[in-house]
Amino acid sequence: MTIRLLGPLDVVLGDTPRYVSGLRRKTVLAALALRVGEVISSDRLIDVVWDGRSPATAVNTLQSHISHLRGLLGARESIVTRPSGYCLVGENVVTDAQIIERLIGQAKQATDPGERSAHLKTALSMWRGRPLGDLSPHPWLDEQAERLERVRLVAVNMFIDVQLALGEHAGLIPEMEDLTHQHPFDEDLHRKLILALYRTGRQADALLVLHRLRLRLKEELGIVPGRPLQVLEEAILRHDASIDPPVAVGTAGRAASPAPRHPTPIVPAQLPPRGGRIIGRLTELGRLDRALTRGGGAGAGSPATILAIVGAPGAGKTALAVHWAQRVAGRFPDGQLYVDLRGFAPSGPAVATEDALRGLLDALAVPPDGIPAGLEARAGLYRSLLAGKRILVVLDNARDAAQVRALLPGSPGCVALVTSRTQMTSLVVTEGAQQLSLDLLARSEARALLASRLGEERVNAETGPAEAIVEWCGGLPLALAIAAARAAAYPSRPLSRLAAEIHGDRPPLDVLTCGDPTADLRAAFSWSYRSLSADAADLFRWLGSRSDHDVTVETAAESTGLRVHHTRSLIDELAGAHLLTRRPGDRYALPGLLRAYAMELWLRR
Repeated sequence: MTIRLLGPLDVVLGDTPRYVSGLRRKTVLAALALRVGEVISSDRLIDVVWDGRSPATAVNTLQSHISHLRGLLGARESIVTRPSGYCLVGENVVTDAQIIERLIGQAKQATDPGERSAHLKTALSMWRGRPLGDLSPHPWLDEQAERLERVRLVAVNMFIDVQLALGEHAGLIPEMEDLTHQHPFDEDLHRKLILALYRTGRQADALLVLHRLRLRLKEELGIVPGRPLQVLEEAILRHDASIDPPVAVGTAGRAASPAPRHPTPIVPAQLPPRGGRIIGRLTELGRLDRALTRGGGAGAGSPATILAIVGAPGAGKTALAVHWAQRVAGRFPDGQLYVDLRGFAPSGPAVATEDALRGLLDALAVPPDGIPAGLEARAGLYRSLLAGKRILVVLDNARDAAQVRALLPGSPGCVALVTSRTQMTSLVVTEGAQQLSLDLLARSEARALLASRLGEERVNAETGPAEAIVEWCGGLPLALAIAAARAAAYPSRPLSRLAAEIHGDRPPLDVLTCGDPTADLRAAFSWSYRSLSADAADLFRWLGSRSDHDVTVETAAESTGLRVHHTRSLIDELAGAHLLTRRPGDRYALPGLLRAYAMELWLRR
């Protein structure tokens, strides 16, 4: 029996995977599996499962989860009860984490490069996504996931070294390019990428990678590349034979011809890494889980499921989508596709649907000369390639339903997850999409997000200023993340200083920025504002000038001189773009920071 932790958690009996139902139940099993053969106290399990917010019934509920897991594992003695807690017995149970650590150890001891490569390749094949990727957030679990990611990086580095020694440099380049993006200051990874590029005849590209690394190290860390990189650069410039590819020698002493290679089917895994813990959103994650189950959940014969997450700019749609997609990635063994449609981007137009299809076909290993011209032909080939497969397609930052319609899979077992700032009503009507509107965070969740970024101790030490920051950010995750980043950059400064800056004479949107369009509230709001019709933009600015917190359609029509039916259509446009909030009694209001932005526009008119 194998418990798999290197991705979404499940249990494999023989060759048959068994899905573990229930988020908290999976968390219990993961905590025990991370310490096979050790006793985990009940208090620790309760803390991990409920993240410090356990109900009065936690002990009984934990016992119920343990009983269910014993049944799933097929034997009561698989999890034994001890006076202080529970222990997962390791006699008949192994985890994939234990297996890969054993394989890495065998690779270190092997003297034959081919044998070492085989051990490492087997180890790396066991990763199915981010470790513990579908569990409840908890600092201890996050630490364990990071530890397992570091183990993977060790295996990857060892595998790269072996393949370079074997002369298999060309096939390493794409993965090494991804790794250097993920680890931009890792000089050893960059050295290996530069060497592989040089050995494939790409001397200019190799030197360009080195040049960019040198600039990054100088500008951000104030250092120069280490001696190994300097030596490699000198060797490249003089075409030193010592860095040429190794020559495989046959039994007769002649250079042996490389063994013929058989193409391996490419399984796309394009989901971006998660940006950290998701605070709150348990209700939304549960709704997405239930929607997946109702839609067939990538099961054979089920209809394609279309899910849409919509919400205001900065509400955390992409973060939630990526987090959930990583959690369920294991249910899509044929791959996960991701495309940023740039429907609301800081620069440049939205991605044309035809171009998005080209990118998706590239990811599905269609050669450039095999990609047809024209939207309909590309959409047809795309859906043909998805037929009979279980693939998750994440269509992020869509401008509208028209942009994504041709990108939706038509095959049973596939799932599309769309995020957008605009309502996807037409997809609900014509495609049967299930839409989730993402609200702002509750005050308690907003405070928890701030504490997760700055630490409970710092937030508790300055409760008043922390609450003031939370109030001004108004439950908007992007605003809270920016405020936390500014505070974290100066750990010795009191939070009261940041709170005073937000409440001071400067516009709050001047404070809530990090100097990057992707982390700037004013920029985020502007992308939605620019998509409005001229009349809706006029009404948005007018709403920012009012002292009233909310208005009715009739009040807005009377004050602006517009007809009531036209005013209603403009308010519907603003609400559909999530720039206006509906309140009871047919009243409408601008949330706090959007109101500040509208006021700025009104004053600049």
